[in-house]
Amino acid sequence: MKVYFVGAGPGDPKLITIKGKEIIEKADIVIYAGSLVNKEILIFAVNAKEVYNSAALNLNEIGDIFRKAKEGDLNVARIHSGDPSIYGAINEQMRLLDDLGIAYEVIPGISSFQAAAAAICQELTLPEVCQTITLSRVGGETPVPKKEDLREIIKTRPTLILFLSISSLGEIVKILKTSYPPSTPVAVVYKVSWPDEVIVTGTIEDILERTKEKNFKKTALIIVGEVLAKKGGASQLYSEGFSHAWRPML
Repeated sequence: MKVYFVGAGPGDPKLITIKGKEIIEKADIVIYAGSLVNKEILIFAVNAKEVYNSAALNLNEIGDIFRKAKEGDLNVARIHSGDPSIYGAINEQMRLLDDLGIAYEVIPGISSFQAAAAAICQELTLPEVCQTITLSRVGGETPVPKKEDLREIIKTRPTLILFLSISSLGEIVKILKTSYPPSTPVAVVYKVSWPDEVIVTGTIEDILERTKEKNFKKTALIIVGEVLAKKGGASQLYSEGFSHAWRPML
């Protein structure tokens, strides 16, 4: 038997990978993160004998399901939202599986930050504008290491993407002003790829006011950076004077 950690994507069930879909279709047991994963994903669980919502389970209870699967030689599809490698809470589960002697595999998925970039038709890196993307979050119930304090990580003014932080937007705006110009574009993308997706754009100066009536509490990404202005930064890749292995200079 084997446990497969499957990235279900940001919400739209069509944004799951073909491999992820196939794993779910073949799985004997499915455990899905019901608080974040679109339940429509479960239509692929055509052979599942048991389906569990992990939102109501603790780690020990999930471990009991893994033990039961091992005893019955049953494959498990453990479905996480987005890509499991980003705030996926899979590390503790893999340690548990190691202790139980159960094999596992991770199937990548489309992260919400990638879906958000697609939703706003945005390239997150532009030559001569910004070549660095920083994925982070501010502290909440789960603290952030002191070395990753937001004031420190924004000093180079990267394209900044903040997960799990929308409830702290007021404080975030104050901190952003310590490194970014007030005119720096900002996008807040709520429930990207879901039917009730909402996109609010503005600047560091006015994004707080623009989102005030939306009352976003969670499931929203904050994207900050000069790339959002869509100015400059043309790639050399398609320049007439630029050669590469597939297009040598004549």
